[in-house]
Amino acid sequence: MQETSTLMELRRQKLEECRLLGINPFPNDFKVTHTAAEIAGRFRNMPAEEVERVPDAFRLAGRIMSLRNFGKAVFVHLQDGSGRIQAYLQKGLLSDGDFSLIKKLDVGDFIGIEGTVFITRTGELTIKTARLKLLVKSLRPLPEKWHGLSNIEIRYRQRYLDLIMNPEVKAVFLNRARAINLIRSFLQDRGFVEVETPMMQAIPGGATARPFQTYHNTYKLNLYLRISPELYLKRLLVGGMDRVFEINRNFRNEGVSTHHNPEFTMLEFYQAYATYEDCMDLTEELICHLTRNLLSTLRVPYLDGEIDFTPPWPRLTMEESIVEYARVDPQDLTETGRALRLLDRLGLTPTDPGDLGNAINDLFENMVQPRLTRPTFITSYPTSISPLARHNDENPDRVDRFELFINGQEIANAFSELNDPLEQHRRFKNQPAVREHGEEAGRLDEDFIEALEYGMPPAAGEGIGIDRLVMLLCNASSIRDVILFPLLKPER
Repeated sequence: MQETSTLMELRRQKLEECRLLGINPFPNDFKVTHTAAEIAGRFRNMPAEEVERVPDAFRLAGRIMSLRNFGKAVFVHLQDGSGRIQAYLQKGLLSDGDFSLIKKLDVGDFIGIEGTVFITRTGELTIKTARLKLLVKSLRPLPEKWHGLSNIEIRYRQRYLDLIMNPEVKAVFLNRARAINLIRSFLQDRGFVEVETPMMQAIPGGATARPFQTYHNTYKLNLYLRISPELYLKRLLVGGMDRVFEINRNFRNEGVSTHHNPEFTMLEFYQAYATYEDCMDLTEELICHLTRNLLSTLRVPYLDGEIDFTPPWPRLTMEESIVEYARVDPQDLTETGRALRLLDRLGLTPTDPGDLGNAINDLFENMVQPRLTRPTFITSYPTSISPLARHNDENPDRVDRFELFINGQEIANAFSELNDPLEQHRRFKNQPAVREHGEEAGRLDEDFIEALEYGMPPAAGEGIGIDRLVMLLCNASSIRDVILFPLLKPER
């Protein structure tokens, strides 16, 4: 800490010296003509002698990442938003004023340079600098070069330093942006319209979760950050918007882990005159489209293994998956008592001792889900744990629903939508599980029921967790690695 304070004081002295010399240490009048990547791309694979014959001058700006001073010659590595490039600063090539400015520079400063290009004896593309301008005087030293920014907590808290020091981190977030753009274009090409629905809701609905609460002073009204956009997107189906999607944040006042963040990004889309099976086909096509375009492969390295996205993906009912992976007697899944005894033998506590559907789901989550490495669709969910899904015509104890699991994590949830207002009202009233998450989570949304009474077309909808999907595509072990500014416990 003392060393940092000393270095900061030296930098402040240089700042004041610049001002005394009439140099503005924070100007905003330098015009950039090229990026580091553009220059590298233009001269890639060009012989050195041919490079030096190019008379063009290039103006670029960036942060100094290294500075080697040999007296009358100085080499710096300049980093801009596109990458790094070397600059050569020599006495005689620069004006006396520009060359004397070098003494005021430190690693971390932003500079603007102008010059031609050449190839050094070591084969490095370099800017032969003719003009130099200080753009920003950095008052804090960057993390030490060789050890970088290794403390994971600091990397999350000071993401800006993480991005400066670790190019692979920046690549993750560039790929995240590309993935979201690919999702948008994929859906728009298929007739979906992007919409925005309220982030603050009078009644938090669309999922079973504990909401964050706030208060509107003018209306004197309690409001909640949304846990899901589902009920508003369905209102749009009622209104005649047959294909809609939203990519935005949800907020759930629950636990934090490597796969959970209180604020997370979801894709939700709804399509009239479609079923959950149509959503399965679309989801498989969408995610394969992403992997091909981002990674140029369907066999994606992940941590110590590999995830094979090659279609078609397995499709199993929840009971089939339990029988296949847990090797249990199918008859144990037909009666509540037998299922509960099976849970007891396995040392598992039932979520709801009086409900067979919850018992089956408990078995699945504990015995099957962690083993689903390859993308797998699990279908035929119990009605008791699916209050917004349409029940199956042949078996009213099951709904037309699937969840997609990859590497043991739920990535997507979809179902044929319940559009019977009377049945929806009954399920809302008879859903005791929501009470576990607080009184407000169980409130009945009468306006949504009224919307259904006007008629919602047969439809299917789906939510896909963007953060978890990006984790898989970018080989990240924690959700915090793919969220620029994850929520962290205050340091003090």
